Amino acid sequence: MAGILFSCNAVKRVDEKDYLLTNNAVLINGKKNKSETIGNLLYQKPNSKIPVVNTPLRLHIYNLARPNIDSILEEKIYNNPKKLKRKTKKFSRKQVNKDVENRLNFNAWLKSTGEAPVIVSEDKSEKSVKRLEDYHINNGWFDVEASYEINKKDNKRADVEYNVETGPAFLLDTITTKIKSPVIDSIYHKKILRNSLIKSKEQYRTSNFEQERDRISNELRNSGLFHFNQDYIGFEIDTIGTNKKVNVDIQIQNRTIRDLDSIYRVPFNIYKVKDVNIITDYTFEKRNKKLNGPVNYKGYKLWSYGKMRYRPKAITDAVFITPGEIFKDNDRTLTYRHINGLRTFKYPNIDQVEIDNHTLSDTIRLTALKKFSLGFSTDVSTSNIQTVGFSLNPSLLMRNIFRGAETLEISAIGSIGSSRDQNEGDPFFDINEIGADLKLTIPRFFFPFNTNNLIAKDMSPSTRISLATTSQTNIGLDKQTLSGVFNYKWSPSQKVTDRLDAFNIQYVRNLNIDNYFNVYTSSFDNLENIALNSYNTPSEFISIDNNGQESLIIDKSDEFIDLVLSDDNYQSSNPNQYKEVNNINERKQRLTENNLILASSFSLTNDERTNLFDEDFSIFRFKLETAGNILSGMSDILGLQKNTNGRYELFNVAYSQYIKTELDYVKHWDLGKKNILAFRSFFGIAIPYGNSTNIPFSKSFFAGGANDNRAWNAYSLGPGSSKNSNDFNEANLKIALSAEHRFNIFEDLNGAVFVDAGNIWNVLDDVEDENAVFSNFNSLEDIAIGTGFGLRYDFSFFVFRFDIGFKTYDPSYQDNNRWFNDYNFGNAVYNIGINYPF
Repeated sequence: MAGILFSCNAVKRVDEKDYLLTNNAVLINGKKNKSETIGNLLYQKPNSKIPVVNTPLRLHIYNLARPNIDSILEEKIYNNPKKLKRKTKKFSRKQVNKDVENRLNFNAWLKSTGEAPVIVSEDKSEKSVKRLEDYHINNGWFDVEASYEINKKDNKRADVEYNVETGPAFLLDTITTKIKSPVIDSIYHKKILRNSLIKSKEQYRTSNFEQERDRISNELRNSGLFHFNQDYIGFEIDTIGTNKKVNVDIQIQNRTIRDLDSIYRVPFNIYKVKDVNIITDYTFEKRNKKLNGPVNYKGYKLWSYGKMRYRPKAITDAVFITPGEIFKDNDRTLTYRHINGLRTFKYPNIDQVEIDNHTLSDTIRLTALKKFSLGFSTDVSTSNIQTVGFSLNPSLLMRNIFRGAETLEISAIGSIGSSRDQNEGDPFFDINEIGADLKLTIPRFFFPFNTNNLIAKDMSPSTRISLATTSQTNIGLDKQTLSGVFNYKWSPSQKVTDRLDAFNIQYVRNLNIDNYFNVYTSSFDNLENIALNSYNTPSEFISIDNNGQESLIIDKSDEFIDLVLSDDNYQSSNPNQYKEVNNINERKQRLTENNLILASSFSLTNDERTNLFDEDFSIFRFKLETAGNILSGMSDILGLQKNTNGRYELFNVAYSQYIKTELDYVKHWDLGKKNILAFRSFFGIAIPYGNSTNIPFSKSFFAGGANDNRAWNAYSLGPGSSKNSNDFNEANLKIALSAEHRFNIFEDLNGAVFVDAGNIWNVLDDVEDENAVFSNFNSLEDIAIGTGFGLRYDFSFFVFRFDIGFKTYDPSYQDNNRWFNDYNFGNAVYNIGINYPF
């Protein structure tokens, strides 16, 4: 019934003499072609449809709008005295006018959001035929003929069928050159010809000629030809009497010079850069003042209006135009990019002036940004921890701090909040956090010796040194953290970025360990269940409320754990419960211990995106991290002592030792018509050894959440087939796979259907729960699967995302049927996120 109503409604706004376009069919040499390339040539396309339900939703929205609504309301209300009097008696005239305005605005919104019916047009069909013919001619089918036929139906609908007969394709045959300038002829045959896009026996394509013109021009402008441009390149095509063959003559003219009253041509010359002048503090107001200098450095001449505020090397390292070298257009582009990347100057101005027929003089004008930049942000938030919170984040950016274009950024955080579990007498704002962060960025490698031969300056090498500290009160276990990072970053190519963390030090100190069971409530609930139902718990551990309800006194949780673990009889009579108490204790000890991590890591990112709008690309990320090896090798030299667990300690903290690797691969396929298929795979493993038997919480993996398996909340999935006994589940092995089909609904609103799979496990550490451990490939049966759908609204500068995930295959059911047990909206997980998950 709904289908019939929608079908009727589709032609609601189509005039009797018109026909709604419902389908286009393009037959090329008798075979139907459904490619997007061909489809995009047509001037008219049917109204857009939602892919999943195949419904023209925007057309139906448009049809809800009333045509000539303003005239209708005018006649219905304002030109009807009785009705107007009745309305103004009940409402004021101002309210009536507002109601009419709202109805007009809503009607306009329906029209703008919807999509008007596409009416079949003979004129546009003829234009489509012309486009089809032009497309095939540009791709080598010179004898193409196209036509169209409109198939009208009785229900005010029509299809258009286009027939294209291409004839045989023309192939390139003889390719010759006619190059006037000897210097260009030499460069062409030595460097350019071997990579030509125009090759004999290949099918003629206009696009190849356009790309070849760009390629030749770029090669010549990067070979010293300062005055060259694409206009000097031409192609003479001959198909007369060639039996479907194309003979091509590539022609490159001499340089054109215009005098006042004449034009003449001369051969091109190769130009060299004679000198490079760099004005380091240029402003428009200073342009006529006298310059100081120059300071000569490696052939460069550096000038300033006032005192030179930069070390020459800091500037010249970002300049690729080199004195004494031939002119290269690419050197100019690199100079723009690298000077802009210093974050010290405004976008530079580069002038290249011809001195004579063979030499150039370059002047680079740099205008400094302000030395100091202040930033300030505020935030108001609420969470499951605090009723309301306020934070302030001031920052100060200092440029050219050591005269080498370095930037120093100092930021701080200060926040206060009101906790949800306040005790009587506590102040309203009982939560606070303070912290500071210092980052020094150096636009080169900070190293004892020269690394230019290893990492060239066109790889944009940089060094970052950062220090940060935070202190929390009444947040979880309360923490003091101190971290320091010394890393190098460089880009071997436009697609590849490498990063080396030579040192990454993290120290975490827990200040409020006694609050553990208030934070990890699931662990306490399990412990309480054993105390009340399994163990013969002494009365001093139990409290009874006014309703006679018993509960474990939370402040005596640690004493109760010690009591159970020292009870050999209970261990033998209730081994499962005893083991669970032991697991709770071990997890508590691990999550409350202080951490000292001294790590080094290397990461590589290969991003194939050509621009922000590219939707057909892949991204590969790899990271390898090791920790504790330096301290392990120096433990004897430093005289480190072992604690009762046999672990070496530094500053009374056992340092972590492990090796960790991550592999992440993302692939997008552009299916056309705003349809994207996205895929992600992730594998990570962290293996403790030496001074550690497990991985620090901050370095472990978790599953679930808006950017992972969306059918589970963050930290709620796994490990393995365990039953979510903890509040924050983590482990040291992770596998994750996701696939998502994204499609456009209308305008900036997009939809998606997705499948997420994965889990976390413990491996090669001190966890013994067989349900949580990855023991062999049979453990892959514990990979959880979630499916779902979502909406995304594109605000241009970010995407707002809403996803609903359903537990499709849940490994926590263990030996029972794991499929579709909680596949309903009541057990679904609702995710809100910013931007796409991958």
